[in-house]
Formats: sequence, structure tokens, C-alpha cells
Amino acid sequence: MYDWEEKPELNITPLVDVMLVLLVVLMVIAPNIIYEENIKLPQGSTTEQLSKIPPVHITIDKDRNIKVNKDNYLLNAFMDNFSLYARKLNKKATVLISADKRLDYGIVMSVLAAVKQAGFTEVSLATNG
Repeated sequence: MYDWEEKPELNITPLVDVMLVLLVVLMVIAPNIIYEENIKLPQGSTTEQLSKIPPVHITIDKDRNIKVNKDNYLLNAFMDNFSLYARKLNKKATVLISADKRLDYGIVMSVLAAVKQAGFTEVSLATNG
């Protein structure tokens, strides 16, 4: 009759081979899958155009002469003159301060304070490099 001593064995090697092939296929295909979601965006206003605000360049040479764009100013009267000059400028403009490295740190900071007091928020100090 039947031999109850024999136990059935499950050979899982082909199953592992199939799973590894499926894993490799998934790993190769997965980066190329693009998920696309259709979104209807609201209509924007076409009448308002973004305008590029020209930057303000301030240059301080070693003799303490200050040049704002093309206008020259003296250091001791710069704070008052720049506040008057800044009234006709857009306060959202970027201000770039270029100063000679031989200048005293306090001179550059006083020019920076005048720019901040005039209402400018985006101020950069230019460096070489």
C-alpha cells in the first residue's frame, strides 16, 4: 500500500528564480514610470506684467568718494543725500555695495546703515572671488 514514511518536499528554487526575475524587471521599469495628474489651473491676470527693477550700484573708492549709479556724493553728506535720492527709486530694488578693501570697516557700515534707513531691504556687499 502506501508508504507513510515518505514526506512530500516542496522545491522552492523555481519560485525564487521567478520572483528574482520579476524583481529585476520591476527595478528596471520603476524609474521610467511617469505619474501624471491632470490639474486645471485658474486663469491668471494678463494685464499685470512683471517688470525687472534695475539694481542700485554704490561704489566707494579708497579716497572715500561714493558713487551711486552715476551720481557722486561726499561721505559726510551721504546719508542725507541718499535718502533724498532714494525717494525716486523703487524700494524693492537690490542694492549692491562695492567698497575698496583698504577702507575702514566703519565707513562701509555707515553707508550700509544709510541704505537700510532709506528703506531698502535687499542689500549685498560685493566681494572679489
